[in-house]
Amino acid sequence: MTGSTDIVPDSERSGFIGALPPRLRPYASLMRLDRPIGTWLLFWPCAWSVALAGVGGRWGLFGWLLLGAFAMRSAGCVYNDIIDRDLDARVERTRLRPLASRRVSVAGAWVLIALLCLLGLVVLLQLNWTAAAIALASVAFVAAYPFMKRITWWPQAWLGLVFSWGALVGWPAVTASLDWPAVLLWLGTIAWVVGYDTLYAIQDLEDDALVGVKSSARRLGAKAPLGVAILYALAVLLWGAAIWSVRPDWLALVALVPAALHLANQALRADLKDGEGALALFRSNRTCGLLVFLATLAVGLSSR
Repeated sequence: MTGSTDIVPDSERSGFIGALPPRLRPYASLMRLDRPIGTWLLFWPCAWSVALAGVGGRWGLFGWLLLGAFAMRSAGCVYNDIIDRDLDARVERTRLRPLASRRVSVAGAWVLIALLCLLGLVVLLQLNWTAAAIALASVAFVAAYPFMKRITWWPQAWLGLVFSWGALVGWPAVTASLDWPAVLLWLGTIAWVVGYDTLYAIQDLEDDALVGVKSSARRLGAKAPLGVAILYALAVLLWGAAIWSVRPDWLALVALVPAALHLANQALRADLKDGEGALALFRSNRTCGLLVFLATLAVGLSSR
């Protein structure tokens, strides 16, 4: 580890990371321990799928999948920073990241990934063979993601494949088979992820344009808020189809109303000129995840 204290970001001087021993702080930053929103966004689709499948008495799955989401999201952040270290050094918001500022070596980052993957393996061993095989299949998509913003205007679509994958894992973890409700849930979650990551990309519009990074927010331009609204509407429709396939009852669909209203509020408040506001809306999807979880849990438990 190299570097001096004048390049240490404020996030490593206070809060949870600031309480750690100095040598560990850059590694904690690599894992984004001060920003757990990514773990929640990766976990919720897993939880929705388990809940919609009726849990099957395996309540401990929620804890294991949360641990797995933490390990894999952390490993993904480290891997992304390895690939993007030179690019990050050219962007104001990311130039102080541990690899971009050379406070952590690439070798050290790979060791951290290996440790996190071992933790992920422990979680994988708690799943049946069907769920474990589906979970492993996501690795190829994760490995390709950092390169997408260099070759397509829609890297958010690729992230959608990755961050929604848990919807395909949770259902078979309960039922030992992959069925249409899980597929519909997954497709809806892809739309949700593309929508919220477009909001996230709004804060980087100027920097991305300067360094040539592509994003859905840049591609949509002034129509980005409308694009988010359409994606969120598609997400709710597909989630509704997943719920209907488990319990074909209009009353079951009412459970989705709070989440739908929450997403509508996000879309209406999206503003290309307000990067901080867009970031706050992005983070509010943690609440949306909880609302969808309550809906899927109510439907799943009432259908078994």
